[in-house]
Amino acid sequence: MFQRVTLIGRVGQDPQMRYTPEGVPVTSFSVATTETISKTTFSGNERPCPQGWKESYNGRNWEITTWWRVTCWRNLAETTNQYLSKGRLVFVEGTVSGEASDGTLNPRIWTGQDGVARASFELTARDVKFLGGREEGAGASPAGEAPPEGFEEDALPF
Repeated sequence: MFQRVTLIGRVGQDPQMRYTPEGVPVTSFSVATTETISKTTFSGNERPCPQGWKESYNGRNWEITTWWRVTCWRNLAETTNQYLSKGRLVFVEGTVSGEASDGTLNPRIWTGQDGVARASFELTARDVKFLGGREEGAGASPAGEAPPEGFEEDALPF
């Protein structure tokens, strides 16, 4: 079975690097992707809020955010640990992990601080690209920079 997932989103927390017992570097971080639809239909009527979605910060759209756990290995682990930081716009391409013995993909199930059951998929990255303009530190270390304008830090679950 082969699948490829491509994400563009914001890093939810600073990456955390660790090493396997054999000394192989592994870095983990989360990425938030947000889907947005207009509250107004083409006919000008207001669209009802889809279940699980919320009103956007500007009040004109409905949106839903999906969280992904990303794991990078070896050289990619070292690079992402060095140059990624919370709030940074990032492109990630990889494969979903968490396969069951029957070949199906299963999300990781966990309970949030509010007691609600949640699920997320684990992604093993094959490629990570740092996105954004010069003001976001593209091509340079983003350490210590502020999140981009319009970024809602309160929306992060960390």
